[in-house]
Amino acid sequence: MNNMNRCENVLKFYVLCNKLKDVVRTGWKVWEVEKERVESVAEHIYGVQMLAIAMYKEFNYDLDLEKVLYMLAVHELEEIVIGDLTRFDISSSEKREKGKKAVSEILSNLVNSSDIENLIEEFECRETKEALFAYHCDKMECDIQAKLYDEKNCVDYEKQLNNPILGDERLLKIFTLEKSWSGAWLESDRSLYKDNNFIELLEYLKENSILK
Repeated sequence: MNNMNRCENVLKFYVLCNKLKDVVRTGWKVWEVEKERVESVAEHIYGVQMLAIAMYKEFNYDLDLEKVLYMLAVHELEEIVIGDLTRFDISSSEKREKGKKAVSEILSNLVNSSDIENLIEEFECRETKEALFAYHCDKMECDIQAKLYDEKNCVDYEKQLNNPILGDERLLKIFTLEKSWSGAWLESDRSLYKDNNFIELLEYLKENSILK
């Protein structure tokens, strides 16, 4: 392969990834977040990487940060093709299957791209310390963004009559009991965290304002 072809492959991949700048995170659309600029998938990727760096530095984790950041950089590639699907749109197994096909399609022009596919699979399986840490950061970034939208009064709870999330009995109970929208969001995610540092961060978010 000559350098001209390599340059073409680089730019094809970049142009595909650039589409994520325009894909708004589905969760915020479901909750009808009212803000001039709502978080895109690309912005989420940046945010979760910055969160990973902060958590790694502050809590002194024994793991490969470079691998984590690489993993987080590519963990949403499938959404270029299939979009940001939630569990209310598709089953986890079907999403996993569609995601693998999408990633293979996206990476088809890159040389030796199997390492990226393997990294995404590692993230999905959450069996290594890097993958579990990356997963926790991925979920926590979403929780922090929910807190920010709540503190900026971007969510009107009165407009949620057709929200599919509130059709889930467990989630409806949580959102009924909690005093704030973000508090309910955080509480609904509590069981996802298997790391005390992230649980402590969740507790801090529930009890404190972060826009000071």
